Amino acid sequence: MATADAMYPRVSAFTERALSGERALTLLHSMAWLSPAYAGAGQSAGPPPAAGDVSADPATVTEAGVWLRGHRRGLLAPLGAGTIDQALSAVLPLTHNALRLFGLSDKVLVVDEAHAYGPWMHQLLSRLLEWLGAFGAPVVLLSATLSGRTASSLVDAYRRGAGFLEPSAVEPCYPGWMFTGAATGEVCVPRETDSERRRTLDVRMLPVVWDTAPAAGSPVCAGGRRQALREALEPVVAQSGTALVCCTTVAEAQQTFRDLRAAFPELSTGEGGLRLLHSRYPANTRQHITSACERAYGKPRSPQDVALPRPASVLVATQVVEQSLDLDFDLIVTDLAPLAQLLQRAGRGRRHARGASGRPPWALPEDAPRLVVLEPVGESGATQVPRTWGSVYDAGLLQRTAHLLRERAASGIAVPGDVQELIDAVYAEDFVDRLEGAVQRELARMDSARQADEAAEAHLADMVAICAPADVAGDLQRLSRREAGVTEELLTTRLGADSGRVLCLYEQQDNTLTLDEGGTLPLPTGNQNGLLHAELRQVMAHMAPVPGAWLRGAEGHPAPPGWGKHPVLRDLVLLRMQPAGQDGAAAVWSCRHGTRTIRISGVGLETS
Repeated sequence: MATADAMYPRVSAFTERALSGERALTLLHSMAWLSPAYAGAGQSAGPPPAAGDVSADPATVTEAGVWLRGHRRGLLAPLGAGTIDQALSAVLPLTHNALRLFGLSDKVLVVDEAHAYGPWMHQLLSRLLEWLGAFGAPVVLLSATLSGRTASSLVDAYRRGAGFLEPSAVEPCYPGWMFTGAATGEVCVPRETDSERRRTLDVRMLPVVWDTAPAAGSPVCAGGRRQALREALEPVVAQSGTALVCCTTVAEAQQTFRDLRAAFPELSTGEGGLRLLHSRYPANTRQHITSACERAYGKPRSPQDVALPRPASVLVATQVVEQSLDLDFDLIVTDLAPLAQLLQRAGRGRRHARGASGRPPWALPEDAPRLVVLEPVGESGATQVPRTWGSVYDAGLLQRTAHLLRERAASGIAVPGDVQELIDAVYAEDFVDRLEGAVQRELARMDSARQADEAAEAHLADMVAICAPADVAGDLQRLSRREAGVTEELLTTRLGADSGRVLCLYEQQDNTLTLDEGGTLPLPTGNQNGLLHAELRQVMAHMAPVPGAWLRGAEGHPAPPGWGKHPVLRDLVLLRMQPAGQDGAAAVWSCRHGTRTIRISGVGLETS
């Protein structure tokens, strides 16, 4: 959603410059009405425009009118910016999926970060491409790290829909493009394009013992992650400049932030010297932090922005910085991750031309950005995935990435020249043949487990999706038919995305409940007609996502009676928070929820 929100004003600005005629623009995701840029667009005190006047009226020439903002109608607008889920819903047997297909049938669908989807999403995207191929609708898939195998499967899905069943052999190049036509099914030879900024990544692999959760006041251990972080960030603190520290989990990002706050007090006491960004903040807090990061680390806006190096500043973050945010750092430090994700993070290093005057001396030359990869290892020195990472990344893919980077660290990675070769190499079926002994056997075991999991996810997605266009055979009922046991919840949830939503209520000294810790925003209770639109927006702006496991086995604070009128509040869990001390300069509030203590402070939501 944050990606779509960031894209909306860019698309809006483009339509103003480049298009004429009907150009109503919608923001397409379930919480679009919360976006400040979108919620106020096209609003007026008068009655809603007639359906035929939505796009032609000067007041709504760019933003979608009231009618197009209605539930499920957004894809009917001439233009839209949204999440991939909105398009994939067209190939799930949900109510009004045919309306979504109709809305997409005459559009140009642009899918960014096409590499970023797991087997479940990839299978649904393939089915959508089949339908769009049958419609002859243009599709643009964008990716900097797409393997040849994945590219082939997506291209062939589109060609199948257009009636061409023979498989193709796609060998993408980066940077470059390729094209297949719905009318002929022919796949053109990939065309390379020149890159304006060729760079060589200075990759430094640091094997470290994983000590992210030390006891309070414990010393820093030699060879540990904490020591490696201090050494990597020392030039930033001593000589100015900016750095990104990218962590695998929210909990480890919070722990890392606290550890760096203690290690570099001069950073934490300065304005913007040390920041933390992840998904487990209330929506309005996350938006505030994101905006501050875009101002501090974004593209230079004037010559004054590059006259001097930026003051010392470190952002500790999770994967939320990999995509959509246009950020530029002098140094990237990251936990080990799959190669595609590491290359995405490396793309935030010295991203914009700032010249010698705009970088600190240690961050020159500008075309050799440094990527420090913290590799968790066991006593034997081999890669050992921390238990705290759970199933965030496939262990075998992490092992493959670590082996590959160790081989290439000495020579560096040419960007873009080496990117496609490396992406294909890390997924190569013969990768294990280069290894020996126990390492080879263990990686082969991990690969088998990953392939089995991927096959199961892909099979489930294929089972729940609507049929291919060639199989409709005149029976449109097949577009809404579900297999036994397939529920709405399964269809609308990404596989494995076990999440919930909470609203923190702050108990004041007089026992009243407010939406803020300062006590200035009383909890809206509504009336027999529910909440006012402004009140509903206010409530949702303070909502925060958490893992579903946090909420199971206990009920939240009772919701006010007036909230029952709003389906969007149905699954929201209310947490009655009480003061619980300080964490640095920030107040801590907490509550008991079942067997857990849930806390909120300046580092976001946590549990124990």
